[in-house]
Amino acid sequence: MAVSSGRTNVIPIQLDATFFFERAVRSLDRYHYDRALKYFRRAVEYEPDNPVNHCNMAGILSELGNYEESNKILKWVVDELDPTMTECHFYMANNFANMENYEAAEDALVQYLEEDAEGQFLDEAEEMMDLLHFELERPPRRANIKSREGLYEHDQARMLLEEGKFAEAVRILRSITEKQPEFTAARNNLALAYYYMGLFDEAMATVQTVLEQEPGNLHALCNLAIFYQHEQDTERLELLVQSLRKTVPFHQEHVFKLATTMGILGEHDHAFVHLQRLLKDADNQQDPCLLHYAAVSACNSDKRGEAERLWKQALKLDRESGIPEYYLKHLQDGVLPPSVSYQYHLPFEEQFKKWGKDTDDLPDQVKKDPLVRSSFFWALRHGDRSTKLQVIQALGMIADNEVKETLKDFLMEAGEEDYLKHIAMFVLRGIGVTEPLQAVLEGKETTVEQNRMPSRLPVWHERWQAVVETALTRMQSRYDMIGQHDLLTLWVEFLSRLYPEVPPIRKTEGWAAALEYLTAKMHRRAVTYQEVATRYGVSVATASKYAKWIDEVCGIREKMQTVFPALDGIEQE
Repeated sequence: MAVSSGRTNVIPIQLDATFFFERAVRSLDRYHYDRALKYFRRAVEYEPDNPVNHCNMAGILSELGNYEESNKILKWVVDELDPTMTECHFYMANNFANMENYEAAEDALVQYLEEDAEGQFLDEAEEMMDLLHFELERPPRRANIKSREGLYEHDQARMLLEEGKFAEAVRILRSITEKQPEFTAARNNLALAYYYMGLFDEAMATVQTVLEQEPGNLHALCNLAIFYQHEQDTERLELLVQSLRKTVPFHQEHVFKLATTMGILGEHDHAFVHLQRLLKDADNQQDPCLLHYAAVSACNSDKRGEAERLWKQALKLDRESGIPEYYLKHLQDGVLPPSVSYQYHLPFEEQFKKWGKDTDDLPDQVKKDPLVRSSFFWALRHGDRSTKLQVIQALGMIADNEVKETLKDFLMEAGEEDYLKHIAMFVLRGIGVTEPLQAVLEGKETTVEQNRMPSRLPVWHERWQAVVETALTRMQSRYDMIGQHDLLTLWVEFLSRLYPEVPPIRKTEGWAAALEYLTAKMHRRAVTYQEVATRYGVSVATASKYAKWIDEVCGIREKMQTVFPALDGIEQE
C-alpha cells in the first residue's frame, strides 16, 4: 500500500484576464467566434480598465456582423476610457462602411487620420478613401494626416521651390520648422529659399541652425559651402571643401547634391566623378538636366570631347528649350567662356536678348522656371540699375502673386532709388494691384493711393488723363513699361511746373504725339515729327509745337546731355 507524500497532481487554474484572452485567441484560430466573444467578455470583466480587451470584444462583434454594438464599445473606449486609442476611429469607419453609412464612415476615417500619430492603418485608410470616393460619388474630405504631419506641407513647399515661388515656400517652411524644430530637411530648404530670394543673412542663420542639430548633415554642409563662397570667406570655405572632397555618399540624392555643389564651387573634376556615377543608372541617362550638369563639369575640366557628347545626348531629349543647342553651338564655335554655369537655362543676358527688349510677354516655360525666377529676384536685390530696370519689367510679364509681393517689398527698401520704385509701382498698377501701396520715397514711408498720380498736383483733370491714355494706347505694343512710365512722368512734370497756369487741352492727340516723340528721343529711338504726327492724326506743326513747349518747360535737352548723354538730339525744323 502506497504511502501518500502529501503532494497532488492537480494544477490549479488561475482565472484571470490573461487566461480568458488566450482562450479567446485559440477560439479565433478555430473560427469559433461565439466562443471567442464569450471569453473576451470574461477578460473585460477581470480587467474593465484595459482598453485592448474592449477593442478585441468590439472586433469580434464586427466579425459577427453586429456593427452597431461594436461601434458603441469603440466610441466608449475612445471617448471615456482611453482617448489615445485613436485606432478606434478606424475600426468605427470600417463598421460604418459595412453598414453602408458612408458619410459616417468618412467622418470617422478623417478623425482617425487627423488624430493618429503612428499611422498604423494609413495604407488601409487611403484604400478606404478610394472606396468612399466611389460610393459617395464625390471626392472625400481632405484630412490633415497627423502621422505625416509636416510631410505633406514640406512636399508642397518643395514643389513651390521648384516652381520658383520662393516667398510662398518660405511661409510654409517657417510654419513647419516652428512646429517641428527637428525637421532638418525643412530647415535646409528654408535656407535655400532665403538664398534664392537674395536674403543671404537669413539663409546663413538657418543653415547654421541645422548644423547645430546635425553637424554631419550633408545638405547643410553643401549649402554652407555655397554661402561661404558668396561671402568670400576663403579660409572657412577651403577647410569645408577639403572635407567635401573626401566625402563619397551612397544615396543618389546625396550624390547629386554633392556633385552640383562641387561644380558651383569650381571643383569640376570632383563634380564630374560624382555625376558620372549617377549617369551609370539608365534612368538618369534620360534626364537632359543631369546630362547638362555632366557636360558642364566636363567642359570646365577641359574634357571638351566628353562635354560635346553629353550635350548632344541632352539635345536628343530636349530640343524645345534651346539650352543644349546653345551650349553645343558655342562649344563647337569655340566661344564658350572659361567657366560655364551649371544652371539649366540660358545665360541671363542671353534670355533678355532672346525675348527682345520690346516683347510684351514671356514664354510660359520661362515664367515657371525657378532658376530664371531666382535670377530675377537676385538681380532685383544685387544687380546694377540697368539690370534692375529690366528685371522689374520682366517680373511684370510674369505677374503672379509671388511677383506682386516681391515688388511690394522692393518699394519698402530704403536704399533703392526712387525712380526704380516708381517703375515698380507703375508695373504693379499695370498687373492689377489696386490697393494703396506702401513705399519709402524721398527717405520717408508714404502711402500711394491708386488714383493718385506721381506728383504733388492738388488736382488731376480728366483732359490731362485723356492725353496719357491716348499716348499709352498707341505706345503699348511698341514700348516697354519703362518707356510708358517715363512718358507719364514727363507729362506730370510739365503740368506741375506750369500749374496753375496750365494750357487748355483741346486736342489730346497733339499733346500725346509730342510726348511720344520726346520719350522716344530719351530712349535712343530714331523718330521724326512726321512719324508721330501721322500715327496720331495731327499735323507736323502741331506735334512740333507741343514738343518744343514741353522741352522748354522741362529742359529735355539738358537732361539728354546729363542723364542721357549718348542720346540723339531733338529734331530741328
